[in-house]
Amino acid sequence: MSNDQSRGDPGAMIEVRFFASIREQLGCAQLQLPLPRDGACVADVLQAVEAQTGVHLAGRHLLAAVNMAHVAMTAPVSDGDEVAFFPPVTGG
Repeated sequence: MSNDQSRGDPGAMIEVRFFASIREQLGCAQLQLPLPRDGACVADVLQAVEAQTGVHLAGRHLLAAVNMAHVAMTAPVSDGDEVAFFPPVTGG
């Protein structure tokens, strides 16, 4: 086993979905990306999305979910997870 855990398993993939204005800004509803690294969190996934699309999202107020459960940006992400990003919803 390697001591270098900065890179994830090369076969580890995650599904990333985008909703509402984020989907419109990116021009796609979903991406399939390699897991950024061992011990990756939602913020790492957001950075990978930015690198893949060239669109800066980190400064926006975003909500996130992993496997349909709302989570913080520090929540862990594993191989096979579905990560979703969406804007806050307001209503009246």
